[in-house]
Amino acid sequence: MKTLTKILGLAALLSVIACNDDFLERPPLDQVASEMFFEKPKDLETYVNQYYNATFFTKYANHGNDYDSDDLVGPTVNTRLAGTRPIVTSGSIGFGNVRSINYFMTHYKKIEALHEFDSYKQYVGEAYYFKAVTYFNLLRNYGDIQWLDVELGDTSPELYSPRTPRQIVADRIIGCLDTAAMYLTTEKTNGYERINKWIALLMQSRVALYEGTWQKYHNGTPFGVENADPNKYLTKAVEAAEQIIESGLYGIYNTGNPDEDYRNLFIQRDYTGSSEVMFWRKYDNNLSRGNSSFTNDRNFRMSQPLGRSISKSMIDDYLCTDGRAISGNALFQGYNTIVEEMENRDPRFRQTVASPDQVWKIQANGNVENWSTVFSRMNSNADLNAPTGYMIQKGYDPQVIYHIQQYGEEPAVIFRYAEVLLNYAEAKAELGDISQGDINKTVKLLRDRVGMPNIDIESIATDPDWDFSALPAIINEIRRERRIELVAEGFRWDDIARWAAADELIVGKRPKGFKASQIINKDEFPVDEDGFMDPYRNALKPTGNYDFKVDRDYLDCIPESQIVLNPENLTQNPGWR
Repeated sequence: MKTLTKILGLAALLSVIACNDDFLERPPLDQVASEMFFEKPKDLETYVNQYYNATFFTKYANHGNDYDSDDLVGPTVNTRLAGTRPIVTSGSIGFGNVRSINYFMTHYKKIEALHEFDSYKQYVGEAYYFKAVTYFNLLRNYGDIQWLDVELGDTSPELYSPRTPRQIVADRIIGCLDTAAMYLTTEKTNGYERINKWIALLMQSRVALYEGTWQKYHNGTPFGVENADPNKYLTKAVEAAEQIIESGLYGIYNTGNPDEDYRNLFIQRDYTGSSEVMFWRKYDNNLSRGNSSFTNDRNFRMSQPLGRSISKSMIDDYLCTDGRAISGNALFQGYNTIVEEMENRDPRFRQTVASPDQVWKIQANGNVENWSTVFSRMNSNADLNAPTGYMIQKGYDPQVIYHIQQYGEEPAVIFRYAEVLLNYAEAKAELGDISQGDINKTVKLLRDRVGMPNIDIESIATDPDWDFSALPAIINEIRRERRIELVAEGFRWDDIARWAAADELIVGKRPKGFKASQIINKDEFPVDEDGFMDPYRNALKPTGNYDFKVDRDYLDCIPESQIVLNPENLTQNPGWR
């Protein structure tokens, strides 16, 4: 088998013959592959290699992801959150991968007379997986979207079909993942070559949880689904996650060091055989040095904040060490300094965010510098700008020997078992069927890693600052756990969207930071009336807060040029012109 690094290199070559992303303007099908291409299993492998790319396996970005949410704050305001996205007048919806995968589905059976199905079913399973993920991306962006199974030509009538209702699309995505799970290898593998059955089931739990909660919480809104059946999807999410749990192949990385294990999970040099990381991207300069697709320098970049940091609202969600929220809790030491804020708090706080007393760099000769060096110069220039003061260290290795510009070889975590546990717990809670046993085999494992108390369903303390006071306590706490455990990994916007939670979390708000008195040049940057850093105060106009449009911004605008080409059947999303 090729490593993912080799596969991605081959994918770059295949992109020359891959299909155009435009929905209605596409080259002839014979530019995808010749009629004689599929003659042996190796041909199928080579073809599906093109999908082992960043679209399907998004790496853990420098400083993490989630800049499109209330968790992270970047150098510029996110236009979706601000409600300032313009109408899209031209462009495509992005059916290129659908078209090329459908070509595969139409032609792969040419080899069945010459080869046993077992010799190539892995690649068929991969194709079903990639079709499912392609459509899940389209579903999240556009909602109702044309489901296409046929091999399309330039004049195919399917090009002008109406949008397929989202629940049908969701059902077919889940069906594709059922087929993928049936065909893909059941072996755990080394996690960076080819996907397996368990990755398909993880994705199925993700899709089903997304659709189930979307239908539940968007019911009665412009984004609601006719004849919604959220429990059908939530049940599927439970079943998919449970299969992974019961396989016994995966577990939570825990060496018994609660003050380091969470941080160390994200800075390992190799995840082969990892109990928790189910799929990862490997970087190897001996195979791909010089190819821009493989450039990686996370450690080099993260030694400075570069205009990226974590929001105060995210920080306030970290519980105290007694398992209770900070509001009214005597263990909470206040906001005067970040060191005081971290006292008596969930250890993931200190392992995610840097404080002056922590190690910043370990030189090759053993000399150590602390983050106090950066704090003393914070916001003195663009590289040292941390808009909120809460500098991100999740995923950062302080060993300078690994601080390599452009050609770092630190691997990127793609999928991990923690998500499986959280998907299971949330789906059970949404079904109203969660037990203490369910918590013990999911959330407890995450909290055990960092030495935090487990959730006791019968005695959850009320938090006056819960974001979702109208919802049951257990749902609030599982949502909090998800936010804490998965911060900066790219989940938060999807969570806000499927919960229809922008009105609670985004509208009329703007991100704040820590007490500005902690930095030397505090007078040069916006500070609110309570002394907290207020980075977007001047940038969010005219209201001064996020103006997310709850009747529009949960879905993207269909390019108007596409509607012009298919005016009878292609309708615009709610709220867009």
